[in-house]
Amino acid sequence: MTDFPADGFALFPDRSVVALRVNGELKDLATTVRADDQVEPVTIDSADGLSILRHSTAHVLAQAVQRVKPQANLGIGPPVTDGFYYDFQVDEPFTPDDLKVIKKEMERIVRENQRFVRRVVTDDEARAELADEPFKLELIGLKGGSAEAAEGASVEVGAGELTIYDNVTRDGETAWKDLCRGPHVPGTRLIGNGWDLTRIAGAYWRGSEKNPQLQRIYGTAWPTKDELRAYQHRLEEAAKRDHRKLGKELDLFSFPDEIGPGLAVFHPKGGIIRYEIERYMRERLLANGYDVVNTPHITKGDLFMTSGHLQWYADGMYPPMVLDEVVDADGHVSREGQEYYLKPMNCPFHNLIFRSRGRSYRELPLRLSEFGSVYRYEKSGTLAGLTRVRGMTQDDTHIYVTADQVKGELTHSLDFVLQTLRDYGLNDFYLELSTKEEGNPKFIGDDALWTEATETLREVAEASGLELVPDPGGAAFYGPKISVQARDAIGRTWQMSTIQLDFNQPERFELEYTGPDGEKHRPVMIHRALFGSVERFFAILLEHYAGSFPVWLAPVQVVAVPVAAEYGDYLQGIVADLKARGVRAEADHSDDRMQKKIRTHTTQKVPLMLIAGEQDRSNGTVSFRFRDGTQLNGIPVDEAVARITGAISGRALVNTAEDLA
Repeated sequence: MTDFPADGFALFPDRSVVALRVNGELKDLATTVRADDQVEPVTIDSADGLSILRHSTAHVLAQAVQRVKPQANLGIGPPVTDGFYYDFQVDEPFTPDDLKVIKKEMERIVRENQRFVRRVVTDDEARAELADEPFKLELIGLKGGSAEAAEGASVEVGAGELTIYDNVTRDGETAWKDLCRGPHVPGTRLIGNGWDLTRIAGAYWRGSEKNPQLQRIYGTAWPTKDELRAYQHRLEEAAKRDHRKLGKELDLFSFPDEIGPGLAVFHPKGGIIRYEIERYMRERLLANGYDVVNTPHITKGDLFMTSGHLQWYADGMYPPMVLDEVVDADGHVSREGQEYYLKPMNCPFHNLIFRSRGRSYRELPLRLSEFGSVYRYEKSGTLAGLTRVRGMTQDDTHIYVTADQVKGELTHSLDFVLQTLRDYGLNDFYLELSTKEEGNPKFIGDDALWTEATETLREVAEASGLELVPDPGGAAFYGPKISVQARDAIGRTWQMSTIQLDFNQPERFELEYTGPDGEKHRPVMIHRALFGSVERFFAILLEHYAGSFPVWLAPVQVVAVPVAAEYGDYLQGIVADLKARGVRAEADHSDDRMQKKIRTHTTQKVPLMLIAGEQDRSNGTVSFRFRDGTQLNGIPVDEAVARITGAISGRALVNTAEDLA
């Protein structure tokens, strides 16, 4: 029986426990607790445990850098998904050789088993101890506003007390220290050998191009060496699937310098994939009671003042264009110009459509859907192929409902989203519930409405039977949301569809409908984007399938390859029949040898190749060759055509002979 007060070491001697959650707050294992405290162990393989392990490894990295380069100044070093980073100001950029030296030094620090010791300090004490660290001094001055201070700054300063972590050696000497909120693993030896440094990048201090550029070292950390190797294998597989690499190899899309960063053009093969993605989605929308609308790309700025975007989202918008100014012959302005903006969102336009005439409760739910192009001024350093762009097309739906329809419509929307994603081949999901951060002025509207909306979303999410993960502070400024998170073929998680409740925009736009009582009522608005954006969804599918799309999405579905030129006409007739049925088929009549043709089309990931020689022509058959090299021989032409069209209509993924059997 444990005597209280006691620390975490006494309560949880298991070495897999690296920290505590005391009354809901993460604490170091050395924390002393009382008998009436609510205490939970945090194991190293839990989500919190992994973050603590990675943040502790970031401290070891920073200590190693300052051992190797004593003049290096420290920036910020938070944990991130699957790893960590730390920013440094150094005289010369880091090189791969520098990383080798730094890794050796990190190994020494890990073997030394330095203890992480937390110490509370005043602002003045922190400034005195960190007088040679200008970036840390700046963070101390920003304490309490860490969310605005810099990305990752919350690991160092918050609204509460300041703390410094000392790295203490076995003989009690402080080997190194850093401003940090913690917690950390008890000692550096617990970091073990399941870590590695992965890459070097540049990063502006506090994310602003006006600030100094620092050097960022990225790394990863896992509880064991085996888990590190598994992660590295996933990275290798992800590199093979990188949509930017595949997009070039398969001639799908590009980002011409002449157009500008983050603005993609889709080539014919990419264009037909995109067409199929959108076509099927439109079919689903019309079959499920959605109305299709269309809105312009620009608008006068007043619209975004009404919606609130100019107050809360201006940094993500392109600067305005001043238009319609009238100047007389003497150069005097006789009519002031107006500011027009490229739209970052479709929702204000849909509100105007709703408001364009009187609405009755009998029309609700009213589901307005648009494949609308929007433009967002993302910082150049955040752009990433098609997954983060400046110009995108959203499959955007806004649903207007009565208060008593909210729950039913949310359930309908979530079911619609999950079934549609399954049709595209994504089947492994969990849900994330994004809520407001109390006291943050970013979130507008009545607290009671936020609470009601959040609980309604929670009930719908839980009723789906899927895992529900909290995302505190991740809501949109106008309301909470459910996000569907999908795992791809190699286990990576992508945020897919979002379903957001909004009580605020109907108020701001004064939207009304006439209820059964003859009185005017305010509708509730639901924002629903299934893909997020077509561009991003395209990239996710491209990586999920590694370019080997299901037959219905493949840009070229069938290629006919004659054994010799004399069989070309026979196959050309089959190709003509397939084309007449809407199949994207072509015959390869090039002078290349048959084996080279097969290699070429296999490299291009064509799902179905038809091959014919004398025996096939004589018997009225064809042979199939598949992506994996397997074959089906001697299939009657009518049966082959039926199998092909069946694979397309059934949205089948065909890589082997068994897939078409």
